[in-house]
Amino acid sequence: MDNAGGLGRHLAVRLAGSGESVVDVPPKLSARVRVLSTGNARKNDGVDALATALAASRNERLAPVDPEAASEVLRLLSERREDLVAERTRALNRLHALLRDLLPGGVAPTLSADRAARILRGIRPKGVSARLRRRLASEVLRDVRTLDRKIADLNGRIEAEVEASGNTLTQIFGIGPILAARIIGTVGDVTRFPSKAHFASYSGTAPLEASSGEVVRHRLSLAGNRKLNYALHMVAVCQARSDARGGTYYRKKIAEGKSRKEALRCLKRRVCDAVFRSLLADSQAASRGAA
Repeated sequence: MDNAGGLGRHLAVRLAGSGESVVDVPPKLSARVRVLSTGNARKNDGVDALATALAASRNERLAPVDPEAASEVLRLLSERREDLVAERTRALNRLHALLRDLLPGGVAPTLSADRAARILRGIRPKGVSARLRRRLASEVLRDVRTLDRKIADLNGRIEAEVEASGNTLTQIFGIGPILAARIIGTVGDVTRFPSKAHFASYSGTAPLEASSGEVVRHRLSLAGNRKLNYALHMVAVCQARSDARGGTYYRKKIAEGKSRKEALRCLKRRVCDAVFRSLLADSQAASRGAA
């Protein structure tokens, strides 16, 4: 099932709930099958369905859709949080634009609800347009405060779910409950990956060989799950800056002649391997507990 849209996800959950075996086919994977098929990669519902079915039948490591899995709960909560954070960012941008028009010198790029409230209290608009802008800014500020409360409440729910799951991801430096939930919700059943190399390929942290003749080199992979890749990138950046072991490894790679970006990619692959080991150990522990 290609779950790129809301309808696809809804149908997948309904089918899985009815006892059907359903897997999540990434849109990129079905697109590759469609491009390689006959018909010059024409796109229509029939071709899309066939490409998705072929991709599912030829790939044994696709995530199964299980609406009752613990990872599904974390995925739903994480996606809800991402939506709220994106909505808050848009609201802050609107608020910033309104304040910029109300103040001759504008406002600093970084803006919080408290700072915006202080600025608004000092504004005495003159003219119909200025008064309307101030009123709209007050309304948007209330929206931001509401979103702040929703995000804080959701953070608490996510932290509780992660703690109840008993996973060990949060023992890795740089991974808190929010990132752990995002990783678990994205990966799902980690046992579908036979090795850490397969997991690295899925996350896009395994470099692609681009050798020519006797020159052996690798290039950055832009494939893989980008959500998972971004989460691992955040962990790697945190370790490079603040973790003793991660920072030492990062600086060692730079001393070996790698650029900062290349050293960070090496550290990200190291983080990826640690995440895989942690997820696999948690899955094995859960299986023993169930037995």
